[in-house]
Amino acid sequence: MNFNYPKAAKLKSKIKIGLLFSDGKSVSKYPLRLVYFAGAVGEDQTTQIGVSVSKRNFKKAVDRNYFKRLVRETYRLNKHLLLDNLDQPYSFMLFYQTKDRLSFEEINTKTIQLFEKFLLEIKKAE
Repeated sequence: MNFNYPKAAKLKSKIKIGLLFSDGKSVSKYPLRLVYFAGAVGEDQTTQIGVSVSKRNFKKAVDRNYFKRLVRETYRLNKHLLLDNLDQPYSFMLFYQTKDRLSFEEINTKTIQLFEKFLLEIKKAE
């Protein structure tokens, strides 16, 4: 199992992020929300993900960066749940949407539940 998080897997393109918010769908599992868009944009044939924490919930950049780091780490450890079950590339955006300061274990279990909910959602859509 490959647990790396390479540069190619990071969502940075403004075009892709714009498509994500205009045409994407979302799945939530408190306190996380996953916005996704199916299909590759451009030459990229890889699944990419971005992480966001609201400035409204955490005023200090240190706190936002800490929770972004936690969410990225939970994605890195559990991405096999997604990648093994996807048949096409996706663009994802993960949001941490609460003022609560959850522990790594709580965020990790919520991430797993969110990924399972997402997989059920795309299976229904097929």
